[in-house]
Amino acid sequence: MRSLIVVENTGVVAPAGQFARRTLFKGSTAAAAAVLLSTATAHADGAVFRHGVASGDPLPGAVILWTRVSVAADATPGSGLGAPTTVRWEIATDDSFASIAATGTVTAGPDTDHTVKIDATGLSAGTDYCYRFTALGETSPVGRTRTAAAPDSAVERLRLGLVSCANWEAGWFGAYRHLAARSDLDAIVHLGDYLYEYGRGEYVGRNGAVRAHDPAHDIVTLADYRIRHGQYKTDPDLMALHAALPFICTWDDHESADNSWRDGAENHDPATEGPWADRRAASAKAYLEWMPVRETRTDGAVQIYRRLRFGTLAELSMLDLRSYRDEEVGPGASWRHADDPARTITGRAQMDWLTAGLVSSPVQWKLVGNPVMIAPLVFPPLESATTQAITAALGIPQGGITVNGDQWDGYTADRRAVFGTIAEHRIGDVVFLTGDIHTSWAADLPLDAANYPGGPTVGAEFVVPSVTSASVGDVLKAPPRTASVAAEEAIKSANHHLRYVELDSHGFGVLEVNPHQTQMDWFYAFDVTDPATGIRHGASFAVRSGGRLEPRAVPRS
Repeated sequence: MRSLIVVENTGVVAPAGQFARRTLFKGSTAAAAAVLLSTATAHADGAVFRHGVASGDPLPGAVILWTRVSVAADATPGSGLGAPTTVRWEIATDDSFASIAATGTVTAGPDTDHTVKIDATGLSAGTDYCYRFTALGETSPVGRTRTAAAPDSAVERLRLGLVSCANWEAGWFGAYRHLAARSDLDAIVHLGDYLYEYGRGEYVGRNGAVRAHDPAHDIVTLADYRIRHGQYKTDPDLMALHAALPFICTWDDHESADNSWRDGAENHDPATEGPWADRRAASAKAYLEWMPVRETRTDGAVQIYRRLRFGTLAELSMLDLRSYRDEEVGPGASWRHADDPARTITGRAQMDWLTAGLVSSPVQWKLVGNPVMIAPLVFPPLESATTQAITAALGIPQGGITVNGDQWDGYTADRRAVFGTIAEHRIGDVVFLTGDIHTSWAADLPLDAANYPGGPTVGAEFVVPSVTSASVGDVLKAPPRTASVAAEEAIKSANHHLRYVELDSHGFGVLEVNPHQTQMDWFYAFDVTDPATGIRHGASFAVRSGGRLEPRAVPRS
C-alpha cells in the first residue's frame, strides 16, 4: 500500500529560526515569537505562576488551558500546603486581550496540587488564541495556542513537532528550545516519558548526571510524583515550548515506573514500595493534574486514548499502551508466548476503538501516536509457512527472535490484528508516530517481514529520538557515528523494511502532512550537556499518498 521515500539525508546545520514559518497570528513577525519566549521565561520567575502556562488537545471549538498557582512560599508541589484560591482565566484572539473569546474563574486548591486545568469551549475552529491567568494580584505569562480546523475543512498542511523521552538528569532540553523558536508548527506531539521516575544518579547519560532530580529517591507516592512534575515544569526551554504551542500527549512507562504493565512494573518492588495499584494511581493523578491532557472516565477509570482531527487532511489517534497490557515476555519466559493470541498490549476495548477508527476514518491520513515501536525488529525474520516446526520446537515466535518484548514484538497477535484490519479494508495512508527507544527509525510496515519488499505493506512508521535519555551510542560510550554505524547496518541487513536507523543522536522530529505526502525530518542536538546547544538536520523520509518505495529529493518549503 504505502511505502517510504528517501527524501534527503544531509548534515546541514539548521540554526534556530531559519525555517519556513506559519505565523502564529495574522500580521505577526518572527520578532513577536522571540518576545513570547523571553516573556514566558521572565514572567515564570514571578511568585505565583512560577511553573508557567500550557495548552493542549486542540479541538475545532475547544482547547485545554493549564497553569499552577503558588499560593505561598511553602505551598510547593506535593506539599499539600496552601489555602484554596480563586483563579481567573481568559482566552482572546489578540495579545492585548481586547477581544475576549471566553473567560471564567476556578478554584485551585491542595486537592489538585493547586493546578488549574480548563477545557475552554465555544471557540472558533482553526484560530490562533492568546490566554492568561490571574490570581493573588499577579498575571501569568501569556500563552499562545491554536484550535484544530473544522472537520469538513480542506487543510492544506499540518506540521507537528514530535518529541519523546526527556530525562532531566541526562541533559538540557535544547530540543524544546529549538522547537519553541520555530513558528511554523501547529502543535507538539509528546509520545511519552515526559519525565523519569528514578532517584538521583540511577539513570543518567554518557557524562553522568548533568543536573539532579528532586526528590532524591525513586518517586512512589502522590507527593513524590507531584514534586517531580513540578521540577520538570521549571525547565525554561520546556516552559517556553508549552507557552508557544498546544501539546498532544500520551504517557509511556516512566511517567509511572520502568516497563510498567497492567499489574506491575520492572522498577517496582511491592515489598518495599507498596502495592502497584497505589503507585499507579498516584502517578496517574499527578500526571492528569500537571499535564494539559483531556481525559475521560468510564466507570471511574481514566481513559486517555483519544482521537483528534484536523479537517479532512488527518486524524491523530493517541494510544495508551501501558494501562491495559499484559506483562512483557522476557528472560525466564519462553519467547513462544509473544505469539499467544490471549496476550494484549492495547486491551480489547482500545483495540476495538483503534481498528474501528481506522476503518471508519473520514480523513486522508490516519496518524497513530504510538508509545512503543510497532515495526518488527527481529533476528532473523522467519517466514511462518516454512518455520512452524522450528517455532514449535524452539519456542521462537513465527516472526523471529524478539529483540525487545516491551514493544509490539512482544504482542504479535495485537499487531496482526491491526495490520490485518488495514490490509482487509484496504486502508491507505496510515502512519505510526513513535518514541520510547531513544533512537531514530523509519520503517515500512510489512504484513510479512520475511517477504519484504516483495510482499504488501500496510503503512509506515517514524520513530523520533530521545530529547536527552541515553541512546545506544551513549551506552557504548564510543565517539558518535563510529561503533553504532556498524550496528545500524547489521539491523537493516536483517530487517529490510527498516529504511533508516540512527542510534546515536538526541533531538526531535518535525512531521509535515499534506495531501501528497507525509514527511518526517529529524533534527539532532550537538551536545545535550550544553544548555545552549545548536542543532543539525539529520535526515528526511516521506511516504507519498499512493506511491511506491523510491528515492526522491523533495526540497522543504
